[in-house]
Amino acid sequence: MNQTIRSFLAVAFAFLLWPGMATAKAQLPARPDEGLPPAVFPNPTAPSAAPPLNQPSAVAIPAPPAPRKPTYNSCNVEGTSIALTFDDGPHPKHTTRLLDMLKERGVKATFYVIGQNVVQYPEIMQRMVAEGHEIGHHTYTHPALNKCSSAKLTEEITKTNDAIVQSCGARPTTIRPPYGATNALVNKRLNEEFGLTVVMWSVDPQDWKIRKASHVSNHILQNTKSGSIVLAHDIHPSTIDAMPAVLDGLLSKGHQFVTVSELIALDRPSGPGVPPPTNPTPYQPAPAAAPSPQVYLSPSTTSGATDFRAR
Repeated sequence: MNQTIRSFLAVAFAFLLWPGMATAKAQLPARPDEGLPPAVFPNPTAPSAAPPLNQPSAVAIPAPPAPRKPTYNSCNVEGTSIALTFDDGPHPKHTTRLLDMLKERGVKATFYVIGQNVVQYPEIMQRMVAEGHEIGHHTYTHPALNKCSSAKLTEEITKTNDAIVQSCGARPTTIRPPYGATNALVNKRLNEEFGLTVVMWSVDPQDWKIRKASHVSNHILQNTKSGSIVLAHDIHPSTIDAMPAVLDGLLSKGHQFVTVSELIALDRPSGPGVPPPTNPTPYQPAPAAAPSPQVYLSPSTTSGATDFRAR
């Protein structure tokens, strides 16, 4: 009897203690790693996913472009780019010969064309655009814009724009005032009213006055540097004769030819703390390619180009 009573009391006592034991267990703190995924230890032989601290980045951050200016003589570029420009064309003979030279070397240029010549030679305009050159505005009759009335200036700009669009579908975004004759008021109208950026030059061989190929080539080669805008005229045979030496010489110095708009897009702020342009890399000519068919004008379009004697 006593044994039975003792067993009953033991069971009852255990029953009474069980809720308290469960509560106490629930109140115990969990292990630090309980409920967490298995730890992953780094493999000391695996390459690091991130560079060590203070390691310089291998990605160069380009400098921001400079705010667009109303007029340009040259640009501050970080590379070796230059812009070769030709005024007063198109000419039925000289411009086509120049285009052959540019195409042979893969060089792009900007042509500041005169409206009345554009109307006469739309085939040349179409070839310029097809071969990747930029078309610039050089007025319709080549007047000094700083001496034009407001109405005359408007006529010169709009007639030339219309002629260029009708001939080749391009619309110019830059203008070179004939003779470089402009002023702040004219520039303001060209910028704000017509959406044209005024482009002058930093290298001028005066090929319109000194009709000698060696002079033209020597002057351009001696004075062109990164960011230069080179002025020439594709209506003078002596200028075209100078171009093989000019193109090959500038290429051998490592210069890269771009259009004026491309050069402006590369323009960077100048001043203290701005690194100077890098030195050009010498040009390595590519293997000669098979000749491609040339485009010739019809006999009806081989005369009558306006031959202006100045810029």
